[in-house]
Amino acid sequence: MSMIKLTASSLRVFAWSLSSAVTLLAVYVWWNGYAGSISSVYQVFPLFGLLAFSLMWSHYIVAAKRLYFGIEAKETKVYFEITSAVVLAAILLHPGLLMWQLWRDGLGLPPVSYIQFYGEGLLLPLMFGSISLTIFLVYELRRKFKDRSWWKFVQYANDGAMILIFIHGLKLGSQLQSSWFVYVWYFYGVTLIASIAYMYGQKILKNSKKLKKA
Repeated sequence: MSMIKLTASSLRVFAWSLSSAVTLLAVYVWWNGYAGSISSVYQVFPLFGLLAFSLMWSHYIVAAKRLYFGIEAKETKVYFEITSAVVLAAILLHPGLLMWQLWRDGLGLPPVSYIQFYGEGLLLPLMFGSISLTIFLVYELRRKFKDRSWWKFVQYANDGAMILIFIHGLKLGSQLQSSWFVYVWYFYGVTLIASIAYMYGQKILKNSKKLKKA
């Protein structure tokens, strides 16, 4: 019993440490990218995109680690509740600030304002961002609908949205252009996919064992 408690405690320390580290890294990369000189909303909104993806990535890593060590979900409930609230604020502020500033500058509203600001060549990653935002917001309804049989499809969509956001950031993120941080971003992408694959693999294995017992 003490060993289980120690493992759960260690996981919580790992979870908070990882989320704190990626948060600080995101802030550092963002601040350093503008040489500490922030003068417009166009320089502020990218920070929230970095924070949102980095924290969501840490959620997947922690979830996979929890599953690997067989620790109950309740052990990290507080961690996920607090960091998920931060993520929600970040995913709203990231596009929200950009849309507001584009509108103030007379470029109208999305998708027209996005195309005028970024150009038609980046329309696809822009669409990825909008699609993912919609999925993430729907996922926020999990507390009410997570026990429904169809909710698993929302989870699938949420996992897919993470991949889309990875591409979105890679193509549009100002901190990822000609910067060492792009290698960190690739690391996030590879480990994200590995975590998703592992968790789905465990679900398939668990279901197959149930079928054999039946």
